[in-house]
Amino acid sequence: MTQNLETILTDPARRPAVVADLNELVGQEVKDKGGMSGAAVKLGYQTVSKIRPGVVPAAVDRMLPQFAGALQPFYADYTAAAAGRDFGAYLAGRPEAADALLGVTDRRAESSSSDALRKAYAKLRPNARKNVEEALPRLGTLIGKHAASAGV
Repeated sequence: MTQNLETILTDPARRPAVVADLNELVGQEVKDKGGMSGAAVKLGYQTVSKIRPGVVPAAVDRMLPQFAGALQPFYADYTAAAAGRDFGAYLAGRPEAADALLGVTDRRAESSSSDALRKAYAKLRPNARKNVEEALPRLGTLIGKHAASAGV
C-alpha cells in the first residue's frame, strides 16, 4: 500500500526540511526564468516578497498538505507502476499535475484578504501552467528524496 504523501511530507521530523527545499525550488525556478514572461515572474516574486517578507516559505508551509493531496493520485500511480523511474521523471510526463497544483493556489489566492497579493497572482496566473509544468521534474525529484528518507 502506498504511503500518503501528506503523511510523508508533513511529518513533524521532516516538514521543516521539506518546506526549506520547496522554498529553494521556488527560488531556483524563478531565477531560471527568461524572456518577457520570466521578467514578469521575477517581478511578481519580488513584489510579493517585498509586500510580505517570508510570505513564500510561509505559504508553502501552509499549503503543503493541500499540495500533497493534489499530488497523491499521481504518487499512487507512480508507486504502482513506475519501476525504475524517479518521481520527477514520472511527473514530467504528467502535465495535468500542474493543473492539480494550480487548483490549490487558485483557491488560496481567491480567499486572500490582500488585494496586492491577489493582483500579483492574477498577473502571474496566465503563464502559471507552463511554469509549473517546467518545475514538475524538480518537484518530483524533491518529493522522491523526502519519500526515500521516510523509507518509502
